[in-house]
Amino acid sequence: MELSINSKSSHLNKTTYVNLRWIGIIGQFVTINSVAFIFKFEFNFILANIIVFLGVLTNIYLIYFFKKNQLQEKISLIFLIIDILQLSFLLYLTGGTINPFSIFLIIPSIFASNSLSIKTNILLIFLTISSILILTFFHHELPYPLNEYIFSKYYYYSIPLALIIALIFLSFFALTFGNESKVRKDALDKIQEVISKEHELVSLGGQAAAAAHSLGTPLSTIKIISQDLLNNFKNNKDLKKDIELLVSQVDRCNDILKRLSLNPSVEDDFIDRNLSLNDYIKDIVNSFKEISDKKFIINTEQDYNSFEISKSIEIVYGIRNFIGNANKFAKKNVYITITSDSQKSSLSIEDDGSGIPKDILAKIGEPYIKSLKSKNKSRSGLGLGIFIGKTLLEKNKAKLLIRNSETRGGAEIKIEWSNKDLKSI
Repeated sequence: MELSINSKSSHLNKTTYVNLRWIGIIGQFVTINSVAFIFKFEFNFILANIIVFLGVLTNIYLIYFFKKNQLQEKISLIFLIIDILQLSFLLYLTGGTINPFSIFLIIPSIFASNSLSIKTNILLIFLTISSILILTFFHHELPYPLNEYIFSKYYYYSIPLALIIALIFLSFFALTFGNESKVRKDALDKIQEVISKEHELVSLGGQAAAAAHSLGTPLSTIKIISQDLLNNFKNNKDLKKDIELLVSQVDRCNDILKRLSLNPSVEDDFIDRNLSLNDYIKDIVNSFKEISDKKFIINTEQDYNSFEISKSIEIVYGIRNFIGNANKFAKKNVYITITSDSQKSSLSIEDDGSGIPKDILAKIGEPYIKSLKSKNKSRSGLGLGIFIGKTLLEKNKAKLLIRNSETRGGAEIKIEWSNKDLKSI
């Protein structure tokens, strides 16, 4: 669960942020001194350099005194506010929003939109808009000789308006895509957790099966000896009871070890056994039959080219997710069709439920989506299972088609591999 918590936290990477600030500070310093000493523009360049120097001090603080690699939200907010105020003071000394460099005033808010929370971004946007409005009406003149130019009021007031519109649009754009990235990262983190747990279970099951396999021989020896003892001392009432107890406990141990074995019917090939697609489905369906009252109808009439493939946790879990969804939403029946020929192998999973709601059909396969029209809210999910199944199967070279079935009434999932790709897994 720690991965999920981390993916939801809001922060800035210190190294990236410090490097971007250095680029901005150096750019400010070069620009100020170039227009002052090369182009001979007249403005208060000494005060402007002092403001830039304050930016240098804050960056040095971040490098040498702030030891964490990530800037948490409150710290990020403080330094982004400093960036906005610093640039606002520079623009105040050099013409306000009419200064061509006023476009840089919206950068801190846009930069934060992708990484920080909505509340923090709203605060930064509000501060930036306030700075733009204040600089529109209160500022020094443009440096001489630029102050000799007379601008139309329409042009003069269109600049802050354009800046505010650009700020809102770009911030919304970054917020939207940033949120989608966080959601996808959170879903991918959950996939990693699921697969890690599955690998641990398989490892544990393998160890249990190996123990069952290894202990089988000594237990058989103990059983043979105990049976001989029972035959030799059957007339001794005191010893007979103890030996019968010993025999019964040996039989009980054998039963327990058989349950631990992944495939107790095969003595030497019970770990990492290759399976055909048909075997995959039968194993998965059998696990659902114990907990479900739905009828699973498997059609293999067109499975003309069945072959074994390497056992894959990701394929098992991906297919199981889709069969689990069909079992959850089906009314009575789940239909599974396996087809194969010399070129391709495919699997179709259908149910007789109400199907995928139309308002999310176009977005199906994305994580954390929920229909607004679902009649039974308790049974509607967030799309995470489909996202996990789709991601795991596509990672294993499958092509997926998710739609509503034309014949069964419910959802239909079609999973297809080329035989060449399936054999290489």
